[in-house]
Amino acid sequence: MERVDQRPTAEPELPPSRGDLSAALIAYLRGTGPLPDDATLADASTLGEDLQLALYLCYELHYRGFAGVDSSREWDPELLRVRAAMEKPFLAALRAGATRHDHADDALDELLVEPVDGQGVSHFLQDKGELWQLREYAAQRSVYHLKEADPHAWVLPRLWGRAKAGMAAVEFDEFGAGRADRVHAKLFADLMADLDLDPTYGRYLDASGAEALAVVNLMSLFGLHRALRGALVGHFAAVETTSSPGSRRLARAMARTGAGPAAEHFYREHVEADAVHEQVVRREVVAGLLEEEPHLDRDIAFGVDATEWLEDRLADRLLAAWRSGESSLRTAV
Repeated sequence: MERVDQRPTAEPELPPSRGDLSAALIAYLRGTGPLPDDATLADASTLGEDLQLALYLCYELHYRGFAGVDSSREWDPELLRVRAAMEKPFLAALRAGATRHDHADDALDELLVEPVDGQGVSHFLQDKGELWQLREYAAQRSVYHLKEADPHAWVLPRLWGRAKAGMAAVEFDEFGAGRADRVHAKLFADLMADLDLDPTYGRYLDASGAEALAVVNLMSLFGLHRALRGALVGHFAAVETTSSPGSRRLARAMARTGAGPAAEHFYREHVEADAVHEQVVRREVVAGLLEEEPHLDRDIAFGVDATEWLEDRLADRLLAAWRSGESSLRTAV
């Protein structure tokens, strides 16, 4: 199988719109139309395809941008105003729908208890997933994994002491510990190539549903706002806490279906690495942050809860489609 090289510096193309809001935003980024008006913003469903794509497009300007879009749009005051108008209902929906814990320790302790009869995506793929379902899963998760550690890096200047040192240590591993070939985003690109998917950054944005985009938008929302630094640490802690057992199941799924050595390696790498990361994040990052800023306890718990809530929504979409024998994607891969 011929591998397609990932182009780290390539700017992705703007995707097709998914409604009036994203259509107006794309036109503005292209310089062919005005920004969406207040009525268009108000009409868009908060967790729906149109608003989540529009919010993703705004956030992506802080990552790699888009081909043909002027880099100055990143700090365009009017565009930032529109982004804020989308962030407000998104954050409100998260607080209303996801909040379950007042304390970080309670939220994280609950994640450590796995049900005996697990029904999640990794359980499904491990036990009976087919290769086409693994490909769909990888395509949708690529909008997350090809920028996996990037938004977490924004929290580093907002931490100090034990929290900063612990966060930097984990991020160092995520970015390959000094080796470009071991950067986790590169390992995921290799996984995609094994699955005969195109690992080009942003390639499967149009195929990914609102639920997958919301998972990524959550990281960007938390990462770009200093006021949400506690929530970003909570998100990071939730990811690292749940990664190791889920990765073990996904590695088995890759091996069972013959997906390929790189596909299997990505998840096997996370089994061991994230088991260590979980301890560092819990004992140094979370505990260190609470030692310095105890008032962020509830924010950390909210970050954990919001992460799980959105991951559950994505899992529901995937499993509902697969159990019906249907594709979970918006467009075919």
